[in-house]
Amino acid sequence: MQKSFFMSWSGGKDSALAYYRAVLEGHVPIALFTMFEKDGSQSRSHGLPLDVMEAQAKRMGLPLVIGKADWAGYEEEFIEQLKRFRQAGVQMGVYGDIDLEDHLRWVEKVSAEAGMKLLHPLWQEPRKALLQELVDEGFKAVITVVDTERMDERFLGREFTLELIEELEALGIDACGEEGEFHTIIIDGPIFVEPVPVVFGEKLETGHYRILEVKLQSEE
Repeated sequence: MQKSFFMSWSGGKDSALAYYRAVLEGHVPIALFTMFEKDGSQSRSHGLPLDVMEAQAKRMGLPLVIGKADWAGYEEEFIEQLKRFRQAGVQMGVYGDIDLEDHLRWVEKVSAEAGMKLLHPLWQEPRKALLQELVDEGFKAVITVVDTERMDERFLGREFTLELIEELEALGIDACGEEGEFHTIIIDGPIFVEPVPVVFGEKLETGHYRILEVKLQSEE
């Protein structure tokens, strides 16, 4: 049965594919929802700046709703926003989780507290098949964050291709990055009316993470 939904949006490949599948199933998107740092500087999950995520949302024809919190207040803020969605008549949340049980249980818990239904379009599907689908459907995903304790920073800026998937797997790296090995940004694909005009800048160092700066191209 068709339902209206908000998308728990990271800006990366898994949430993009989950969103795409939910729409293909006939559900109706109302908004994207992303948690940001308390100061609103960047998204908590993938470290993306607000204007870049707003550019993604604009090309999906949707508003971007953000919550702001540190880790101590994260859950409370998340639940409050889910309640606001429910009060606005949104019927469910869609999430891009694949097989991390702990996160699934957390999402189920906060959704129950807010009285919100939920959908996991990618849940328990083979990781490699999902990546194949992502590439086949024409999504363009670029690696923007790397955990250098798990993989080499040379992968920063690499676009997801079948060759990259094989390369990662040959090195024993989960090509889905489900354990936090890396994060991606989606900059093109069937969910956008046009590509997201980003440019990649400096490589920044935060602890053992290397982050590729992502900016909107200036319109001159």
